[in-house]
Amino acid sequence: MHQEQSSLAGKTVKIKPDARHPQVTSFGGSEYRVEDWWDRLGQGSWKTEATRNPACMIYAMRRIMEDLPNDDQVLYGKVGSFGHLVHISEVDGESNILSPEKA
Repeated sequence: MHQEQSSLAGKTVKIKPDARHPQVTSFGGSEYRVEDWWDRLGQGSWKTEATRNPACMIYAMRRIMEDLPNDDQVLYGKVGSFGHLVHISEVDGESNILSPEKA
């Protein structure tokens, strides 16, 4: 579990162009406003929440579909007004940070 806040927390990044999501047709290449690591916000691993939290359930499906690592290097953030979990490997490089989150 993460003791420290993600270095991406409060920043807007791009999701890699090849990332897919069953409910968001234009997910790959989207702007993603990072809040923090999921385990810090959700009080534990996404795996333990995958049976009752919709974002975790969808991420569990995406993890299998996209062959994402089965670890807790998972961020929580928003594409538009909807929250999503994204594995750190799906972020299109820290050099592509677009902006700090606007308060």
